[in-house]
Amino acid sequence: MQRITSRKKLLFYAFGGMGVNLLGIIVSSYLVSGLIAGGFEESALANHTYLGIDLIIPSIWAIFAVVVKIIDGVIDIPMASLTDNLRTRWGRRRPALLIGVIPMILSYLAFLWIPFPNVAITSDPSTWDAGAWGNTIFYFVILAIFYTSYTLTMVTYYATFTEIVDNENDRRFLTNTKSFADVVYFTLGFALVPVILKGLNIRLVGLIVLPLVFLILIPFFMIKEESTKDGVLNEKGEKKTVNLFKSIGYTFKNWKFVLWMICYSFMIFGLQLFLNGINEYFSVAGMSMIFVMMAAFAPVPFTFIVYNKLNKKKGFGFAYQYTLIIFALAMLSMFGISFLEAGTLKLILSIVSGLFASFSIGAMFAVSYSIPSKLAADDEKETGISHAAMYFAVQGLFAGVASGIGGGAVLTILKDNPLFARPGTFYITLIAAIAGLIAFCLVFILPKSLRQLGKEENNITRTETEQK
Repeated sequence: MQRITSRKKLLFYAFGGMGVNLLGIIVSSYLVSGLIAGGFEESALANHTYLGIDLIIPSIWAIFAVVVKIIDGVIDIPMASLTDNLRTRWGRRRPALLIGVIPMILSYLAFLWIPFPNVAITSDPSTWDAGAWGNTIFYFVILAIFYTSYTLTMVTYYATFTEIVDNENDRRFLTNTKSFADVVYFTLGFALVPVILKGLNIRLVGLIVLPLVFLILIPFFMIKEESTKDGVLNEKGEKKTVNLFKSIGYTFKNWKFVLWMICYSFMIFGLQLFLNGINEYFSVAGMSMIFVMMAAFAPVPFTFIVYNKLNKKKGFGFAYQYTLIIFALAMLSMFGISFLEAGTLKLILSIVSGLFASFSIGAMFAVSYSIPSKLAADDEKETGISHAAMYFAVQGLFAGVASGIGGGAVLTILKDNPLFARPGTFYITLIAAIAGLIAFCLVFILPKSLRQLGKEENNITRTETEQK
């Protein structure tokens, strides 16, 4: 693949996946929630839900939510092998992007449709008619198709982070810029969309944001590859790729990566529980989602600079633990503030908690790209095997299971089963904080080479060694 050396071009390249990522937020945090009326205040039903009623069977969906996430995670593996080994006259990455994007858009549009609008779902299974089962199964299948095609698109895109640059500094610039792009689409998803939902139904909002998906055409046209009809070859004409099972073996033999996955999974569990249940949480907690999320995302460019400075001075481990402890404390503060009576004090404190949370947000995006792209690049140097997509796929598998449990099963159970005198969704931030603290402790098991990744003196030593 032809390398990009211009920082300006890398800047545009990093924003190429923003629209696809935004669709992922709309589906997981808004459209799925909009299928179930439970967990929302009465005033939010008109715009935050499809029709103000349960369109699917909540108890069955709790199971389906985990299954579809497991499917999403498992399908990452063959999708990664597909993009790593695709043989076409146009290369492997560009065709894989198209193969993913087209069904993703079609399934997204299908998810906005209501096959059986006239359903009446109760807690009594004997009353579940064909419409209730039809909607539940329909959205499960469409969601599985969406996540599968979404996975192929983004795994292909992320895999190019290892291939599109030729040095560690440019790779760090690319991953950091992608993290900033994540802040932009998260701001759109969690600060702007709630404002639009004041006047429009979520299904219409879903259509409005759809055109942003075509930003993926930026990397599509910037990628320049040779033909892979005869496979991916190195300068000596030797194959650089391996089949599915060998690729999986190479990835799981990397013990550094496996330890990272354990730690990463707990972070994802807490983060996705909060993000997927964000509508319901703010609805029952008596806090303004718009003001809190604007406070959480607006300062992120500055807070991201703070994270990068910590990374350079203390290394990845210290900076990541800083991120996790800030996230946990922010979740705990929101949980505590939610007990206060509505008023000016509660509004001010909730905004302050959002500002505090901003010091963790940008970094939580960055770690998703920096570790797997770095380990994949190191693996290629050591073995000569180019299978970067598999690292992101395995990470996606762990993240999919963690997200399915947290943002799927646990969230649905909380929505459908009130705890004590308050709705179950009231406890989302408390559970997320506990997950963040567990991830914080697990950072200590990561190898020293990962914990010190990014530290300036290590970079200087590495550069001098490479020059020698």
